[in-house]
Amino acid sequence: MVTLLNEYPVLLGAGCLVLGLIVGSFLNVVIYRLPKIMERNWRQECQVILGQEPDAPAAQPFNLAFPHSHCPHCSKPIKPWQNIPVLSYLLLRGRCADCGAGISVRYPIIELCAGLLALLAAWQLGFSAQLPAALLFLWVLLTLTMIDVDHQLLPDQLTLPLLWLGLLINTRSLFAPLMDAVIGAAAGYLVLWTVYHAFRLLTGKEGMGYGDFKLLAALGAWMGWQMLPVVILLSSLVGAVIGSVLLLMQRKGHGTPIPFGPYLAGAGVIALFWGEALVNNYLQFAGLK
Repeated sequence: MVTLLNEYPVLLGAGCLVLGLIVGSFLNVVIYRLPKIMERNWRQECQVILGQEPDAPAAQPFNLAFPHSHCPHCSKPIKPWQNIPVLSYLLLRGRCADCGAGISVRYPIIELCAGLLALLAAWQLGFSAQLPAALLFLWVLLTLTMIDVDHQLLPDQLTLPLLWLGLLINTRSLFAPLMDAVIGAAAGYLVLWTVYHAFRLLTGKEGMGYGDFKLLAALGAWMGWQMLPVVILLSSLVGAVIGSVLLLMQRKGHGTPIPFGPYLAGAGVIALFWGEALVNNYLQFAGLK
């Protein structure tokens, strides 16, 4: 099987694409439910602190496994053949098979993004020990991106495991030597922590959240401290350009909060696959190599 995948990279790419589409369907569940689960837990904790009677337990459990997928309009369960990634959406023409209500196009888009990211990883890394780790890395970044877009939140339930996993896999120097990964994790957190507090001292405002610190720390843990300048530069440039365009299109003021996590995640994807080439090209251009 290993030889077959090495000799026929198309099979590897197709397999990763299909796997990514399937995982993307689960990511839709995580993106939608995890913030709601966190909100419920926070409410209960606040009620306990305030000495209030906690809300009565829900009639049925609400977590990443239950309840099963259902239409948000008519609550009818979605049958397995109606839940095939992307394909079912196209066959149903974007509508519920029972009540005919429209289904958001973002669901197949996220599934497709998960599949294409998996295909990109297969193309760049081939059948290697790096591939399964990279797939997990990319899918978590996609999940964090969408949650941050929706709620301006980067959950510790995702950023911290991503950070520790990066350190663990680099005990075998899978993407970076362990010492570089440890320094990358510490430096990634401290860089944005310093920017945050400097901005707050100068303006009296908070420019970003602690989730951004943890995400950059995770990226440093995965790719080493050498990739942090690439990630910071790319995310800052793209964030400034896209953020300005969005503010102009939406006619909102400069005080409008814009999530920074998606730009860090996007820069992390670029750095994972092309960061080393970007650094080498820059050093050659600057005459430093």
